[in-house]
Amino acid sequence: MSTGHAQQAMASVVVVDYGLGNLRSVTRGLERAGASVDISEDQSTFASADGIVLPGVGAFREGVENAGPYREALLEAAESGTPVFGICLGMQMLLTTSEEADRAGEGEVEGLDLIPGRNRRFEGDLKVPHMGWNELAVERDHPLVEGVDGDYAYFVHSYYAAPESESATVASTEYGARFPSVVADESGTVFGTQFHPEKSGETGLRILRNFVAICTD
Repeated sequence: MSTGHAQQAMASVVVVDYGLGNLRSVTRGLERAGASVDISEDQSTFASADGIVLPGVGAFREGVENAGPYREALLEAAESGTPVFGICLGMQMLLTTSEEADRAGEGEVEGLDLIPGRNRRFEGDLKVPHMGWNELAVERDHPLVEGVDGDYAYFVHSYYAAPESESATVASTEYGARFPSVVADESGTVFGTQFHPEKSGETGLRILRNFVAICTD
């Protein structure tokens, strides 16, 4: 086994089990990428993890409410510099708010606010949800997207991230208009993908390997 792979195998990753998300697929993908994975409902495990994954499928309000008990632990992990990786709904929850709750008549629902911004619904005559394979255009350097510019990933979503700062967009994708498909905070240690890397073949595996490498730095 090479030194690089040995380092990757040492990465301990916690996948947050808050009742939403395809935990088995994410776990299998992370294990293929070289991580030791703990699916956990116990927030005390966050402090000792090399990285934390917040997966998610479903509605923004439900996600935020389910993840409520983990909010402070996630914020503390992010503050300490532990890599926090949101996937799909998990990525949207990294932002401040979402139009989804407003449209459902649920008022303003606050996300984790680790990446200031709002999630917006696709407009016009576009088929919603946006579902299928689309190209990733890397907008700026970030270790998560190393080696994937121009590759395709698998999306299923009706809302997309609209960060306040343009610099938060790491990669973008075209669907009617261009939207951020990979975002990151200023520190670079909190980031997310709108697509599902665990369903995105070799492109997704490269993303997960990049994440594991970030966790071992």
